[in-house]
Amino acid sequence: MNIPTERPHRRLDVWQKSMSLVKKIYDLTENFPKKEIYALSSQMQRSAVSVPSNIAEGAARRSKAEFLQFLNVAQGSLSELDTQLELARILGYINENQHKDINSEITLIFKMLSGLIRSIK
Repeated sequence: MNIPTERPHRRLDVWQKSMSLVKKIYDLTENFPKKEIYALSSQMQRSAVSVPSNIAEGAARRSKAEFLQFLNVAQGSLSELDTQLELARILGYINENQHKDINSEITLIFKMLSGLIRSIK
């Protein structure tokens, strides 16, 4: 079976950057207390995965309006992740440096999504 290796979303820097963020979130949450495995860590992973997933789904849509809708959902997922990251810091699951590192990535991806949204409009 020959599957095309080049999909529209794979060319987007914001998709690539958000995929990297997913890996970092999985690595980060690996050290959370076991009691959080089905709570905060799982929610953070789902929020992170939602970002590149929505970018990819939107890029595959036929209309600009649909693409924009999925990009907006991706931004919403980033905002959720930002809140969850702050909770992880408050609860002492991550330190200030970890928080700062991931938060700067979230900010960068949010700005990249905003730029992509502007360019499509």
